[in-house]
Formats: sequence, structure tokens, C-alpha cells
Amino acid sequence: MPKLLANTPWGGIEVSDAHLHFFSPAFFQSIAEQKGDPFVARLLGWDEPTSPEALAIRWASELDSHQVQSATLIASIPNDTQSVGAAVQAFPDRFHAVYMANPLLPSPDIRYQAAVSEDQVSGIFLFPAMHHYPIYHDKVCALVQVVGSKPGNLVYVHCGVLSIGFRKKLALPCNFDMRYSNPIDLHGLATRFPRVNFVIPHFGAGFFREALMVASQCPNVYLDTSGSNAWVKLIPEGLTLTQVFRKALDVLGPKRLLFGSDSSWFPRGWVGGVLEEQFVILREIGVDEEVAGQILGGNLRRLLAG
Repeated sequence: MPKLLANTPWGGIEVSDAHLHFFSPAFFQSIAEQKGDPFVARLLGWDEPTSPEALAIRWASELDSHQVQSATLIASIPNDTQSVGAAVQAFPDRFHAVYMANPLLPSPDIRYQAAVSEDQVSGIFLFPAMHHYPIYHDKVCALVQVVGSKPGNLVYVHCGVLSIGFRKKLALPCNFDMRYSNPIDLHGLATRFPRVNFVIPHFGAGFFREALMVASQCPNVYLDTSGSNAWVKLIPEGLTLTQVFRKALDVLGPKRLLFGSDSSWFPRGWVGGVLEEQFVILREIGVDEEVAGQILGGNLRRLLAG
């Protein structure tokens, strides 16, 4: 039976989170190696999971406590598909998963095919600014072609401002190149692969206008609403998150917005304040129950179903 979040302005809503980072043991090991300190979790004040399965159990319980039906997990180091695969295998009705893919690494298409067959992933998450490549690179096109061969798979493309708080706290380098952050660069790829569904997180994270332009031209481009969306403070003429939602609905309609929390670590757990803020905004702009249900989970479940 679906879990319905009852205390909403519209009655019962089935919430599905499109953006939840899965900080696995492999993630912590990777950060420890970069820092040269095995106790990075202690430095951050975070709980380090003992296994992917244990982390999956904890997230499933956490979603239960917030009455969230399901979530798309993001493996947050390149090719960490086994970790999210273990979570999907343990809770196939609760979790889907995508993973951070770097198309410049060897054989990304073969890695993806193995990830689908062995770890049941449902797509990839690309960080062009982090890994220093244009989204229209030939290797990206080749990988997206493979991703698009399976219905229901998604391609997330992080655009705009990229700020990773834990790297700053650990004094780790953040060698990002914003030349590769513009959503406009996605236009050619989305046009070339019209049957692949692309997701731009955080409303474009500062490139809101550009994200809207691409989405207006490409019906296979979606925006997720995840996180605090603090990027609105960077817009010189001023912009509120309420205005962002209103304009996104005007341009895209209700079927191409995906709710996301951008949750990631424990003991903080699931960031319910993000959902509460977006409840207020959607009610303020007069969204009805049907549209709220689509944005808060229905659209994501429809995409993943293929």
C-alpha cells in the first residue's frame, strides 16, 4: 500500500523524493583517502554506515518516519553502483538509483550496462563542472545513447553553482570549472535523444533562465526542486523561490517538475524542512491537489515506470 503524507494542504499525498544522496561506506573511504585521514566522519560529525545494506535500512526507516513513499538514491562517487544496487535489492518498492558517472573514465558505456544488469540502476548523474567536460562531448553522447536504450532511465545533469559543503569543511580542493555549467549546452543533447529524459537539479542552480529556455524547447527536459535553492540570492535583480515555482509552472506545466529534498547524511537524515517550505509555496500560488500530487511524486514515478 502506498504511504500517504496526510498533513498537507491537499489531504493525502504520495511523496517520492527525486534527489537523495546515498553516502555509502565506499563514499567515506574515498573521502578519507583524499583527506589522508581515516576519521573523516568524525571530523564532519556524521555517522559512517557499516554497510550499504545497513544504510538502506536506515534510510527506509527514515522515510517511514516522514511518511515518504520512495526515493531515488544518488551514488555520490563515480561508479559506486554496487552500494545503491544493494539498497534497491533490499527495498525494491522504496528505492530507485542513479550513480555519478564520469564519461571521461574508461569504458563508461560498458560500466553502465553492467550497472543496469547487476545493480538495477535507473540512470546516471553527470557533473560536467566537477569532471571538466562539455555536456556535448562525444563520450557523453555515446553514454547517453546506451542509457536511452532502456525505458525509464534518467540522465541528471548538474548545472549552475556547484558547492559541496563537506569538501570545504575538510579543506579538500573544489576544482570545479563553471564553463561547463550552462544548461544551454544540454539543448543539442536533449534534441538528439528525444526519448531520453533529462533532469536539471535545483532549477538550474543559478541558471534558472537558461534551464527554462532549454526545457521550453525540449519536452524531455525536467527540473527538480531539490535543496535549499540558496542560489536565488545570487540573482542581482532579486528572485524568490515562490517566483521560481510560479515561472517554472508557467513555462513547463505541472508534469515536468520533480520534488527533491537533497538529503544526504546522518544524523541529520531526511530534510523535511525542504518539503514544508515547498508546501507553503505551492499552496500560496494556488496549486490544486492533482498538480501537487504530480510535483511531489507522481511525475517521478511515471518517468521511472517508463
